[in-house]
Amino acid sequence: MAGEKTKYETKVDRTTDVDLIVTRQVNGPAHLVFQAWTRPDLMVKWWTPASFGITFVTCEIDARTGGSYKFVFTHPAFEGEMAFFGRYIEVVPNEKLVWTNAETEDGAVSTLTFVETDGVTTLRLHEVYPTKAALDEEIEQGAVGGYPEQFEGLDTLLAGMARA
Repeated sequence: MAGEKTKYETKVDRTTDVDLIVTRQVNGPAHLVFQAWTRPDLMVKWWTPASFGITFVTCEIDARTGGSYKFVFTHPAFEGEMAFFGRYIEVVPNEKLVWTNAETEDGAVSTLTFVETDGVTTLRLHEVYPTKAALDEEIEQGAVGGYPEQFEGLDTLLAGMARA
């Protein structure tokens, strides 16, 4: 049930040389989950896995078809700031987000769907990389390993939003 705290599994599958699919249920209705992905004030509360030591500097999100996003971070291991940015190819409120990852020429195109059943939303993130080497590098850098912790942060945020 939507009011209960449930631990869900994050499933990460490499389905082809260039495709990565991440699935996870979260305890919250699709409209709140969509807000968590599209409102900067909410995104900064959960998106970076705490164990990665990354700190948000700025978070800009214009979540509309043709809009853009830019996340700027700091980390003790690198000098200066690092940015993730791209544009939204398709936005269907409470149902779907499609965006580019334009910080490198090897960035994926990401499609995230939200499917709600009885107050629990199933997220399916499908990332398509331009080459096998690009996905290999993403996996080797460890970014894929952060998904479970990242979604635990989303769970915590949604629990607080449900109480508000």
